Amino acid sequence: MSQTPRTPRDAAQVPYHRLPMDMDVAEPDRLASLRKLLPSVAAVAVGGALGAVARYGVQRAWPSRPDGFPWATFGVNVAGCVVMGVVVMFFMEIRPAPPLVRPFLATGFLGGFTTLSTYAADTERLVRLGAPGAALAYYAGTLLAGIAGTAIASRLTWRTAMARHRRTPA
Repeated sequence: MSQTPRTPRDAAQVPYHRLPMDMDVAEPDRLASLRKLLPSVAAVAVGGALGAVARYGVQRAWPSRPDGFPWATFGVNVAGCVVMGVVVMFFMEIRPAPPLVRPFLATGFLGGFTTLSTYAADTERLVRLGAPGAALAYYAGTLLAGIAGTAIASRLTWRTAMARHRRTPA
């Protein structure tokens, strides 16, 4: 039997450590596929590191009391949603981006900048400290402001681009 399984039945007969990383990629193509991904992985890693450092800076600049409303995390998450609305609209609908821009900005920087885990932990902390109203306001407020921010930013980006396009002579 060859090393690369061709059917699910073949895969069941191959030791786990011998299975390809991606069943759609044949054995000789795996290394080439990995090499193709490395620039995107690097862009995501660098963007993520910069985004996380930026979030850390914001949270150091605007700390909240242990029993207070987490304004820094709220602001970071909403701002990240707004920027994501601009980035996605601009680079997907208006002007195609160079290949590494979206992985760097959207997945990397904004993924590192925004924080679902701190959002969840802050909500749980507020409930545990006896502030269920603040927890609900934070939970719902972040969600609604993030969705609204993304939608408004996307729409404004589109309108701005269309207005500039109409003013530009053909």
